[in-house]
Amino acid sequence: MYIYNVTTNVDESIHQQWLNWMKTKHIPDMLATEKFTKAKMCKVLINEEMGGVTYSVQYTTDNEDMLESYYTENAPKLRNEAKQLFGEKILSFRTELQVISEQFSMSLKN
Repeated sequence: MYIYNVTTNVDESIHQQWLNWMKTKHIPDMLATEKFTKAKMCKVLINEEMGGVTYSVQYTTDNEDMLESYYTENAPKLRNEAKQLFGEKILSFRTELQVISEQFSMSLKN
């Protein structure tokens, strides 16, 4: 399993617009490519020197081939849409992660 992680710093002037777009348009569009099985959006809990609000979105995919297919078939269009809408008000970097193991708590909470 692989995680395609996109970390984005968002200028506060467009924060709510970007957040709404991510939840209602971009993440659903990413999942609609059928290259990813799920997405998790997290707020990064740091104070950026550059200002703004930072988020990490983790898209899970089954294998490296699926991720490569996303890069060639879907990424240019989806990235361009973000650039057209938000321009220099967002700054993103991407990381590929290979899941080595996953563990879960066995404790039951009442």
